[in-house]
Amino acid sequence: MYSKLVVSSAPHIRGPFTVRTVMTDVLVALVPAVATAGWFFGLRALALIAVVAVACVAAEALWQHAFGKPIAVGDCSALVTGVLLAMNLPPTLPFWTAVVGAFFAIIVAKQFFGGLGKNIVNPALAARAFLLVSWPAAMTTWTLDGVTAATPLAILRSADPVLPPLLDVFTGNVAGCLGETSVVALLLGGAWLLWRRVITPEIPVVYIGTTALLTWILGRSGFFAGDALYEIFTGGLFLGAIFMATDYVTSPMTVKGRILYAFGCGVVTTAIRLYGNYPEGVSFAILIMNLATPLIDRVIKPRRFGALNATGADAGGR
Repeated sequence: MYSKLVVSSAPHIRGPFTVRTVMTDVLVALVPAVATAGWFFGLRALALIAVVAVACVAAEALWQHAFGKPIAVGDCSALVTGVLLAMNLPPTLPFWTAVVGAFFAIIVAKQFFGGLGKNIVNPALAARAFLLVSWPAAMTTWTLDGVTAATPLAILRSADPVLPPLLDVFTGNVAGCLGETSVVALLLGGAWLLWRRVITPEIPVVYIGTTALLTWILGRSGFFAGDALYEIFTGGLFLGAIFMATDYVTSPMTVKGRILYAFGCGVVTTAIRLYGNYPEGVSFAILIMNLATPLIDRVIKPRRFGALNATGADAGGR
């Protein structure tokens, strides 16, 4: 007897990556940022990260159980959302507020749209924006060594800025969200993700490069007077460019699309930082470009195999 030929839908080639392996790599990449958050902000910072992570996992399990769906928290996607959300929170945020944000991220920004792979915006950033609008004072209170302090971006907007040393900004010894202050920790995480081929370089490079170029050209005190290096090292640019903007679900599928998407992120970030009322623009820039991703994918499409090009030849060159 001949075996039946089973024809299934694409993809037909299997690779070593699964949702769990990708999410595990992201968690490994976040270890340096988590460690520096604990070093500079203390044990409460680590406790806040743990609370948000557990709350996200619990929210996903409760939702799936309530609607009779398989409990899929083992894929670690909810855990990654929790850690990323915590990285975008100030160290003194009340635990209950962070838990509210965790449930918003999982239930409203993720599950309401169908769950993993169907959300239209990054859940962690959506929750951060929700918390910022709902509790602006708590979300903009920054401490360092137990003392309330301004973030470097807030200092840049002042009339007579006295900026912290660039080395402190690079290592993370400044006020800010838990995961955004240490550029060196984020670069280590980004190097791991690139080496593991979890992300590709075009989004981080174009996003950071666009922000650097535009902030230098436009400047806070005049054209071509901006401090591009200080602008890119401060705030959540590296956290957003490496870990948030590269989200598979909410970023374009093609290389050209990702370049356009990253350029848009840089333009919006610069516009908010230089001309908006809010000193930071990374979260809102990525969320706006998340919404533009379907349009980018619609406009920029790879040529189908065998499709004719402008010269009448097919994709194979015949």
